[in-house]
Amino acid sequence: MSINPGIIQKLYVNREVDFGFYVTDEDEQEEVLLPNGEIIGEIDLDDHIEVFVYHDHEGRPVATMKTPKITMDNYEWVNVVGVNYGLGVFIDIGLTKDMLVSKDDLPLFEEVWPEEGDQLYCSLKLDRNGRLFGKLATEPVIHELSLDASRQAFNKNVRGIIYRTVKVGSYIFTEEKYIGFIHDSQRRVEPRLGQTVEGRIIDVKEDGTVNVSLLPRAHEGMDEDAKVIYEYMEGRGGAMPYWDKSNSEDIQARFDMSKSAFKRALGKLMKEDKVYQEEGWTYFSSRK
Repeated sequence: MSINPGIIQKLYVNREVDFGFYVTDEDEQEEVLLPNGEIIGEIDLDDHIEVFVYHDHEGRPVATMKTPKITMDNYEWVNVVGVNYGLGVFIDIGLTKDMLVSKDDLPLFEEVWPEEGDQLYCSLKLDRNGRLFGKLATEPVIHELSLDASRQAFNKNVRGIIYRTVKVGSYIFTEEKYIGFIHDSQRRVEPRLGQTVEGRIIDVKEDGTVNVSLLPRAHEGMDEDAKVIYEYMEGRGGAMPYWDKSNSEDIQARFDMSKSAFKRALGKLMKEDKVYQEEGWTYFSSRK
């Protein structure tokens, strides 16, 4: 037996010093410090106690009787408590020291890195130098945690955490434990890894996974889209070179919305007598 960081193990209390105890394995080939601040209850020499071994801020192995939220043997959702763009993000595992998830395991683009308060499903791992790091859950691990969605879930509102980002979209793990995919066409802004988002199920696949949209339903999005158009016109003095017969690609490029959404929003503004159309342009009604 040897003393291994990253797992909970039973060690013997070997000797006492002013700042704690040293604990050792059965062969007494290795020992590690258990500081006074890491002791729970009372212990005596030769006691057989459970400890977790990690590295302190100076890289030295240290033992604790506190139980971490995650180890090398188990995964859990943990909070992001800090971001260092040169290193990665730090997660709270319930110990004195926060654990680092290396930038090498995070998305290429920092814009979608987790922020403080986001959540990641992690365990721990050792690098080649024996240092402990946070380990993001792989797809098979998430699938073991998940449940299959039924057809009755279609069009239901869902809330969940982004656990993976790829070029064409994002993967979400919902509160119902469904695995969902958000195609980039079904969002206005790419969500962060670890971010909690709300959307709706737009398809239930045969394998029990779902497709999710972060876009509002047509009747829900009308006011927001109308506001986008109105504010754009305000910035142009109350006129714009777009109307309900404008090219769909031009509308998408300018307003980041489909032509049907644009026409619904424009129709709402016209019905409220806020704008009118004339020869390919749309104007504020106040300009008449």
